[in-house]
Amino acid sequence: MTVSSAFNAFKSSKSVVWKSTGRLQQTIAGCIERKGKGLHSGKVSTVKLWPELVSKGRYFDFQPNVIRASIEFAEESPLCTTLCKDGVKIRTAEHLLSALEAMEVDNCRIEIKNSDPEDFDLEVPIFDGSASEWVEAIELVGLKEATDHCGNCCEKMAAYVNEPVHVWRNDSFVAAFPSPEIRITYGIDFRQVQAIGCQWFSVTSLDNSFYSKHIALSRTFCIYEEVERMRNAGLIKGGGLENALVCSASKGWLNPPLRFPDEPCRHKVLDLIGDASLFARFGSQGLPVAHIVAYKGSHALHSDFVRRLSGII
Repeated sequence: MTVSSAFNAFKSSKSVVWKSTGRLQQTIAGCIERKGKGLHSGKVSTVKLWPELVSKGRYFDFQPNVIRASIEFAEESPLCTTLCKDGVKIRTAEHLLSALEAMEVDNCRIEIKNSDPEDFDLEVPIFDGSASEWVEAIELVGLKEATDHCGNCCEKMAAYVNEPVHVWRNDSFVAAFPSPEIRITYGIDFRQVQAIGCQWFSVTSLDNSFYSKHIALSRTFCIYEEVERMRNAGLIKGGGLENALVCSASKGWLNPPLRFPDEPCRHKVLDLIGDASLFARFGSQGLPVAHIVAYKGSHALHSDFVRRLSGII
């Protein structure tokens, strides 16, 4: 795909303009295989990441079904990001997609299986609740330039926000402002839980190294007093102190120590990057070049933000 044809392939809202990043699209240099338990289903699945051709992007392969990691297949679901197509669901994809986006794995076939081939409701393993398992695997196998069958490369495109964009629900919002580089400012407010309280975390220069050291390690978290309600709703069947931080309003953290004082807020940034990756297409960058400011966000609100960028809403 030439640069000019790539420009024509990218259609979004008038708030963004697609430009070349000056870098070539990449893929992983070898296969990655990991097996683990899903946070919400409790089911064990095996995920294999395969190198992919240039401009193929990232997609889930559950033969004979293929689901692109794209916002058009995102389904609103509680406490995770779910992709759905033709009756197949891939739940809790955000940590894997966050790692792929931040580590610049632009093209990748994601093969996922569980023990029952007739079960079309699959979930990406949660591991320790962070993205570190995926980041370490990507760093171990390495990256290479993605090419087509003839050995041709393609420049990587990115969406630059050229006017303010925002979405909101009640007192929560995600906004993006024009910026020459990616910046993220995220706030959370759990003032009913003193050990968490109100936190802010800012990223002023996002690259592979910063992500792997300061974001990927942050784990998902929950409030202990909400656990029974979530389990009654059929969620967190695979959850435990080994794969999530649990905080009690009266007793504080039940499984310290934290990896960072503001680990919950950093994890929200991890989630945002994973959800924003759904804006990617044809091997492009998903995360827009902008100053993104979010407050009390959720997977649903992150997805609405991507839909707004895409011109869907």
